Amino acid sequence: MFGKAIYALLISLVATAGFSWFVWSLCQSDDDDATQATPKMAVATVNEAGIIPTVFSEDKPHTAVRVVNAYPKLSFEAPVEFTYANDGTNRVFVVEQSGQINVFDNNPDASVRQTYLDIRKKVAYGGEMGLLGLAFHPKFKENGYFYVNYTKNNPRETVVSRFKAASPTATEIDPKSEVILFTFQQPYSNHNGGKVLFGPDGYLYVSTGDGGSGGDPQNNGQNRSSWLGKILRIDVNSTKKGHYGIPADNPFVKNKEGFLEEIFAYGLRNPWRISFDEQGRLWAGDVGQNEIEEIDIISKGGNYGWRIKEGRDDYTAKGNPTPDKLIGPIWQYNHQNGNVSVTGGLVYRGSLAPSLKGKYVYADYASGRIWALSVNDTKAASNQEIVSRSGAISAFGEDQKHEMYLCDLGGKILKLVEK
Repeated sequence: MFGKAIYALLISLVATAGFSWFVWSLCQSDDDDATQATPKMAVATVNEAGIIPTVFSEDKPHTAVRVVNAYPKLSFEAPVEFTYANDGTNRVFVVEQSGQINVFDNNPDASVRQTYLDIRKKVAYGGEMGLLGLAFHPKFKENGYFYVNYTKNNPRETVVSRFKAASPTATEIDPKSEVILFTFQQPYSNHNGGKVLFGPDGYLYVSTGDGGSGGDPQNNGQNRSSWLGKILRIDVNSTKKGHYGIPADNPFVKNKEGFLEEIFAYGLRNPWRISFDEQGRLWAGDVGQNEIEEIDIISKGGNYGWRIKEGRDDYTAKGNPTPDKLIGPIWQYNHQNGNVSVTGGLVYRGSLAPSLKGKYVYADYASGRIWALSVNDTKAASNQEIVSRSGAISAFGEDQKHEMYLCDLGGKILKLVEK
């Protein structure tokens, strides 16, 4: 009875601000390694949102993958990002949600980490707020620039800003080197998005949530005059808007309707983590409302349906006449078996788990399950569970050799390996 009561409470509260810590405490694994359960294969064919149903079928496992603690001598406070600077060194960086960036040698025996940047005095931390994203400039080795995404209070806002390293190999960054690119208001404390990354085109992409509460009460996802519920794209090498510019081919450049020119795509609820693959496709894991979690392939100018749709299902058309060309998710799953919050991942391109090569690997933050998604084109996909329980996975990242790492909010950095 107690277990059922906890599960009912989890489902009813998981979308609220600050509840992620409770979800983590329920889902935390006692073991460093999480072994593979029998995978389940499901196949979906997708065109526009809400049209084509998902068809499920069982399949035998074809891979044996597990997660291990990548750095057993290190621990972190609520890690939410793992990356590297492409600076010619073996260093990797871990973002702690409280407002610190750590740097250390990419060695499984590493036992010492240094504080690369500490902006805890600037960051509003708690629930879904905090220091949420880090991206190094493609020419970091030359200019020392890197970019962060964080939340602040008084007023509550998202801040996207740039810092500068005194040298490419500097071990500590002066917080006073910050240059703010832009800020925008956050009406509630949840659904902040938070990812920043450079695309193959050299532009900086920023993911933003719909502003929070529940059900997008301000209809921000469909409002192209709002920063919220979007994928933004900016040119950090331009100064036409102060410390950035608008790419000439952004979909709403020079529009006369008052739409933000920074918008690349819209109609998203909380695209917490996004990533590019080697084909230049932009993937997003968009956290759902009450029933559906979704994986999207983002296209320029695309409308991904929220709040008209939750995944391919109807949500509410109030205030939104249904457009003709909503783009449905390439994959979606419902809130069963403890799955309630998708963490977008990466297309695998490492060597330690060759059976995953070319597959999009993602997780559910609450259940700890990890899946591998195979996509034939943007209209067909097959999905397979590869790990049944891993931890509270908050993010995925890569090192210099393109091996995949997973941030466990409980304090570990995990790695995928093949048995």
